[in-house]
Amino acid sequence: MTEKTKYYAKAEMLIRKPIEDVFQAFINPEITTKFWFTKSSGKLEEGKETQWTWEMYNHSISVRTKTIELNKKIVMEWGNYDKITTVEWIFKNLGEAGTFVSIVNTGFQGDTEKIIAQLRDSTEGFTLVLAGLKAYLEHNIELNLISDRFPKELNE
Repeated sequence: MTEKTKYYAKAEMLIRKPIEDVFQAFINPEITTKFWFTKSSGKLEEGKETQWTWEMYNHSISVRTKTIELNKKIVMEWGNYDKITTVEWIFKNLGEAGTFVSIVNTGFQGDTEKIIAQLRDSTEGFTLVLAGLKAYLEHNIELNLISDRFPKELNE
């Protein structure tokens, strides 16, 4: 275990859909925008950089896709400036039961307080993403979990 992977955030969920559908939900922004970010510069492609935007928060982030193994794994780096972390999705086919998705985020830096905050925020965020994906793919419901996490009315 390296210092960069010593601390990690992890979220996992069973999605009761075929692995191809679940995998494409993270590759294809036409699907991903239904449960996570609102805009993307394109599909995830190995070796390419993509911009993801959350318009409700006026926030964009660069995503560099390092690895895509069809229906098995996606590895990307994301962040701004010196706060780059690695996110790895692992997809496990459980047959008729569906697909088990594991998301692990590593590479957190800073003092203990900052690392704990990053771990908490990442775990919470990816848990909401997986719950939103589950609702969308299994029931065709857009829960708006990400957009409702920080409603603008709290800042008024």
